[in-house]
Amino acid sequence: MRVVLSAALLLALAPLPSMAQSAGEQTPSAPTASADDPDATESATSRVPLDEIRRYVAVYNAVKEAYVDPVDDKKLMQSAIRGLLLDLDPHSTYFSKEDAEAFDEQATGAYDGIGVELLQLPDNTLKVVSPIDDTPAARAGVRSGDIIVAIDGKPISAVKAMEPLRGESGSKVVLTIVREKMDKPFDVTLTRQTIRVASVRSRMLEPGYGYIRISTFQADTGADFHKQLQQLQAQSGGKLRGLVLDLRSNPGGLLTAAVQVADDLLDKGTIVTTRGRISVSDSKFDATPGDLLNGAPMVALVDAGSASASEVLAGALRDNKRARIVGSRTFGKGSVQTVLPLDNGDSVKLTTARYYTPSGKSIQASGIVPEVVLRPEESKQDADKPAVLADYSEATLPGHLHGDDEGAEGYSAGDVLPGDAPIAQALAELKQPGAVGRAAAAKQAKAKPKAAAPTAAKPAPLAPKSAVPKTEAPKADTPAAETPKVDPPKTDTPTPPSGD
Repeated sequence: MRVVLSAALLLALAPLPSMAQSAGEQTPSAPTASADDPDATESATSRVPLDEIRRYVAVYNAVKEAYVDPVDDKKLMQSAIRGLLLDLDPHSTYFSKEDAEAFDEQATGAYDGIGVELLQLPDNTLKVVSPIDDTPAARAGVRSGDIIVAIDGKPISAVKAMEPLRGESGSKVVLTIVREKMDKPFDVTLTRQTIRVASVRSRMLEPGYGYIRISTFQADTGADFHKQLQQLQAQSGGKLRGLVLDLRSNPGGLLTAAVQVADDLLDKGTIVTTRGRISVSDSKFDATPGDLLNGAPMVALVDAGSASASEVLAGALRDNKRARIVGSRTFGKGSVQTVLPLDNGDSVKLTTARYYTPSGKSIQASGIVPEVVLRPEESKQDADKPAVLADYSEATLPGHLHGDDEGAEGYSAGDVLPGDAPIAQALAELKQPGAVGRAAAAKQAKAKPKAAAPTAAKPAPLAPKSAVPKTEAPKADTPAAETPKVDPPKTDTPTPPSGD
């Protein structure tokens, strides 16, 4: 059932250099040039804007001649190319050779280094988010929360951030680490190796119910998903009763990898279509017969960090009625980028198409709205969060492509849903559709008696003195009347197990 995937999107820009000369021949609707018009030797679609070129050359020469410090020609030209892409959209950019290599590493999921996820702090030191399992960093005892203050004896401020951590496999690097509850920094020597970052993880949530987490879409994501789904089925006696597919905070990646995963889960139907200005950017991906889950129910868990290829997968599963979408509104990146390698090792990443879900809708700047909406647990940290972080979506990016449904009434950006609680809620929804809604209603009903204090009963009129039976006076610490207890409403929603 493995579908043969087209490489058209990866090659979409290959013909572009020659298109400037041949665009007139390829565009039948282009106006015919007049023989006595010196500026009409090319079609309107390929004509070089000579006045703008002259203006650019004038500015270029002025900078070369008059800028306070000498400027290298190569640096000026690269800056000009970056400027050419800067105002197109947030996802079109120019890659230097080093940036292009890093981008390729993200797509392949392999690089030479020590195997650690890092966060650069305001003082430029590097905080360890987590060491990757079975890597030099993990084997050397590097821990989450460690602060790297020097690399090979040089303070972080004197090196290019994380760059020295990369290097040829087999070479050594010395980290100076500050660790909580340790009196002074200490050195750790590590031997670099080729690190392969797994994009797919899986486990059983409970008997019969599996969980697969896809953190990004890399070249081997489709094969890894296929393998881990089969392992879950084997652990469940050959067939799963249901699957939770976790796409939270998945930023996307290779479109073809998302198509492979969708094809494993769909028996038929369209997965995604792409449309651009040149024919090679237009494509349609359809599922081939064979659903690896054999029709078992499925829930896809998404949030505001689910973007691009993960939205493609969620949209395909939703529109083909193969899975229920649970979580929060997705990021809304509905465009496809193509990488064009240049002869000097640099690359251009250019937006070449929009993609459309099987229903024919673009989710650009609007995202996918789940059928079951989850809310993050409130905390003081969330209350203090700047508005720029609270509204996390494509629609807030400067210069983004306008979406078909952008600005629709009632639009609000989604939430990031961290932790294991959303997994438990997704499992409950998988086992009993509507469970999350019933649990929320029960929670509200339970809170109502606490919100309103009971009204004191109006005292009965006093009986005639002769009719009042003689009783023992109540003790001072005993209430004269006790308010009856009200049991909270019960729900038949099973409590799902907590995640990992």
